[in-house]
Amino acid sequence: MLVIHPDECIDCGVCEPECPADAILPQGGDFWEEFNRKWAEQWPNITAKRDEDVPADASEWKEVENKLEEHFSENPGKGD
Repeated sequence: MLVIHPDECIDCGVCEPECPADAILPQGGDFWEEFNRKWAEQWPNITAKRDEDVPADASEWKEVENKLEEHFSENPGKGD
């Protein structure tokens, strides 16, 4: 899971087509704004896509429901 700090987002929409899981939605509401803010301030920054960071089973997880509730981890991945 990646998060985007809401104070750094300029609402350009460039990230939306780049997300392979179609998980980036405009105007996500207060819950998602605060969720993104919290984790963006704690997790390391990532500025480039690295093939080794893309899980081999990513396509299998695309349609799984309740991922946040059942599978979210507070442990960050590797930053830059």
